[in-house]
Amino acid sequence: MITGRYGTIGQVFYTEVPFWPLNTALYVRDFKGNCPRFCFYFLQTLDWSKFNDKSGVPGVNRNDAHLEPVVIPPVDEQRQIAAILGALDDKIELNRKTAATLEEMARALYRSWFVDFDPVHAKAAGRVPAHMAPQTAALFPASFGEDGLPEGWQVQPLLEVVELLSGGTPKTSVPEFWNGDIPWASAKDVSQCGKAFLITTERTITAEGLKKSSTKIIPKFSTVVVARGATTGRACMFGDDIAMNQTCYALRSRNDRPFFANCLFMTEVLGITLAAHGSVFDTITTKTLQAASVVSPCEGLSEVFEREVSPMFNRILDLTRENQTLATLRDTLLPRLMSGELRVGEAKERVEEIV
Repeated sequence: MITGRYGTIGQVFYTEVPFWPLNTALYVRDFKGNCPRFCFYFLQTLDWSKFNDKSGVPGVNRNDAHLEPVVIPPVDEQRQIAAILGALDDKIELNRKTAATLEEMARALYRSWFVDFDPVHAKAAGRVPAHMAPQTAALFPASFGEDGLPEGWQVQPLLEVVELLSGGTPKTSVPEFWNGDIPWASAKDVSQCGKAFLITTERTITAEGLKKSSTKIIPKFSTVVVARGATTGRACMFGDDIAMNQTCYALRSRNDRPFFANCLFMTEVLGITLAAHGSVFDTITTKTLQAASVVSPCEGLSEVFEREVSPMFNRILDLTRENQTLATLRDTLLPRLMSGELRVGEAKERVEEIV
């Protein structure tokens, strides 16, 4: 299926299960004996913008697209090309699912300990908390206070747990400030991340741009949230030290427990977003974050939690980086295989070294 209208013209999707296409999409029903998965990759190499129907709402003119002459290899070679590129995509998907499972495990553990208070309920009922080391269980109280929180726990301001950092934008009129080797994140990067970690950005800046603007390097593992616009409240962690613009806020753990801080914030982000305000779009301001409060356990528990989930989040980051490498290789091989510049056997050897 190819998106045929609005802001996503020419995006190609492949599925082996039935689907209901929108009337703004083009889709293939008859592959004329060609390999369907090869066609998926082949269609990505076409310049769909040249089929623009030049109407008030940009879209693809299917009649012009149907007349486009193309050259494709024999079916046997199509299947080999599809198998090579498909192996990379299959590995990317496996990594994505593994990362998603690990993230859900970490967040489920946070909810159990610090939202649902499962270990406290167990101890209050005279039971031993399940699947927990005795030394960890000993850190949880066995009763609740009058406020409904575990005995000894308290509510404290969010900004006593995390440090608030802001960003900025170098002057776009100065070319020397842009296209350097420093990644620079915008609200678009954060909102479209869709993963636990952001590791690449659409734009980069130079050291001079960093020096002569209000932007700053946000430390690795900080949690970054979109503060204004239609995607207010979307958040992720930075997988590297990354500069940032003023449409986002960064939250850095004050006690070097970034994954605890991230789980805490992601639990509260909906309430924080609902408390935001704005004339057109909701806006998270400094005052919004200053007014936010969170449940704070004893010092030892957050430290134990950090140790428990650190291997999970570090593995997620490793998988994210691996997927970036795999996607880069796939995108490099795709046009070369389609043009015949790279032979199938050579490409297969390169892929087998990685997958």
